[in-house]
Amino acid sequence: MTKITYEIVEHDGGWAYRVAGTYSETFPSHDAARKAAERAAREQGVPGDSTPISYEDAKGRWHDEVSPGDDRPETDVEG
Repeated sequence: MTKITYEIVEHDGGWAYRVAGTYSETFPSHDAARKAAERAAREQGVPGDSTPISYEDAKGRWHDEVSPGDDRPETDVEG
């Protein structure tokens, strides 16, 4: 199972959460950023519908797969 960690960090004159190097919008306080990260982490755990996906790999080949809606990652909030 995949694990995703939301980190609370100082960013752009305020606070944000960061996931895999990507920052959220900036929040005025650590508490506000943490609450937003906790909400995002909860939402990421909600199952959805299975859906077909297509993607191109680094060698230019296309792949078709089905993304199962119940294959949700484990999430954590740090900071």
